[in-house]
Amino acid sequence: MNATLLRIVVIGLFFLFIFLFGYWLSHSSKLYNVLILTAHKLISLAAVVFLVIIIYQINQVAKLNGVELIAGVVTGLFFLGTIITGGLLSTTKPMPVAILKIHQIAPCLTVLSSAVTLYLLLGRK
Repeated sequence: MNATLLRIVVIGLFFLFIFLFGYWLSHSSKLYNVLILTAHKLISLAAVVFLVIIIYQINQVAKLNGVELIAGVVTGLFFLGTIITGGLLSTTKPMPVAILKIHQIAPCLTVLSSAVTLYLLLGRK
């Protein structure tokens, strides 16, 4: 398995587990199981760190062009929004329905943006 395919598989597995734990959390009681919530957050953090490492390594080899840089920044912003809304939802305070809706949509946008970013970065010639 080459390095590019391995990176794609790893990030895909991160997203799969993030979604599985998130689904599990959304169908459990409001008093979330601490282990599930912690795993969900740590896997999300690992995915962000992994993507940053990929972007950094590729930038070291050949500088990112404008489109690649913008794609990376947009992906980072989607991750940030997803993490912030998830953090708000994990508190004991009731949150507005808008926060929940954003947190339901933002992960899908994060995956899509990550896929585009990886396609641009790993598909370089």
